Amino acid sequence: MKVDWKRNMYIAWIGCFFTGASFSLVMPFIPVYIKQLGAPTNKVEFYAGLAISVTALASGVVSPLWGNLADRRGRKLMMVRAAAGMMLTMGALAFVHDVKMLLVFRFLTGVLSGYIPNATAMIASQAPLEKSGWALGTLATGSVAGTLIGPLMGGLLAQTFGIRNVFLITGAILLINTILTVVFIKEDFEPVQKKDLISTKEVFEKIEKPSLLFGLFLTTLILQLGITSISPILTLYIQELGSGRDNILFISGLIVSVAGVSAFISSPFLGKLGDRFGNQNILLIGLIGFFVCIVPMSLVQTPFQLGVLRFLMGFSTGAMMPSVNAIISKITPKDGVSRIFSYNQMSLNFGQVLGPLVGSTIASLYGYRGVFIGTGLFIFVNIIVTLINFRGTFGKKI
Repeated sequence: MKVDWKRNMYIAWIGCFFTGASFSLVMPFIPVYIKQLGAPTNKVEFYAGLAISVTALASGVVSPLWGNLADRRGRKLMMVRAAAGMMLTMGALAFVHDVKMLLVFRFLTGVLSGYIPNATAMIASQAPLEKSGWALGTLATGSVAGTLIGPLMGGLLAQTFGIRNVFLITGAILLINTILTVVFIKEDFEPVQKKDLISTKEVFEKIEKPSLLFGLFLTTLILQLGITSISPILTLYIQELGSGRDNILFISGLIVSVAGVSAFISSPFLGKLGDRFGNQNILLIGLIGFFVCIVPMSLVQTPFQLGVLRFLMGFSTGAMMPSVNAIISKITPKDGVSRIFSYNQMSLNFGQVLGPLVGSTIASLYGYRGVFIGTGLFIFVNIIVTLINFRGTFGKKI
């Protein structure tokens, strides 16, 4: 069966958009919902943070398990499993009656997730190597766009239909995602018996430079830590800079979102540049750009200055994960691609868990401005790791 990988990519893009939106649209009102469920007022923020982080933690822990199953049974099956599983766990949030049940279903959402990494692994295995950067960069814009529009959708839906009904609407969106994936995604995959599947150890042994791969895992972790470390304090920092403006909430939302807009614009273009000039070169440039933008955020005096730097930073972040994914796809054997991507997803999830903890800790010790300096130091370490990891290859294609 001949597979149209471009059609798969566009359908997977829609699926990643729906998945990204379903994750982010509940974020604006999670604290309000937790309060409605009877949590003590002085613990609402704690439970809200836990409800968000427990999903990423669970996803990271089980990701290798799903990656192993994907290499045996196919990536499409794992995409359907993730979409259907999240449909049930997200929809069930409409019926919980206490915070403990909310946390249980948020945990199960993480356990059953995995649509985006399996879509990435599938397109990485199907797209020609010379177009993998563009393909993965384009695919990445789906989740970015969904994550961007999600909070706006969530706020409007909650105001119009009520919080509990938003979870039912989210379940309906994920049902549509499941149907689209079942009907339109095509994969020429021959299931492998467990006894015939090469071990994960053998997959790593087939990789010519395993140290390069582990360096990419570390890059993914630090990158996500750097992106999410500022999330707990960004709105508070904007309010501090705003000097009592009446429209501070609108300005905060705009500045939070603007980095995603530039990342959405830049990802396919930079992915294509990576295919032409080397993905590791684009990755290094992106990290340097991130560092150059994040450190001066500690010195800004107005929300406008912060917004400009956030917008420029988005161009850098739009370059990095597609570059990492493209490099992984080029150095990984086809019969182990899902497992390798699952370990990279685990690194990403752990970075998302650690980032807010690191940011909050730095803020409590050194203030909001210190968070940007601390994040810059992590990105600087990432630059050094990348320089060591790809020494001798810069200026070339790999």
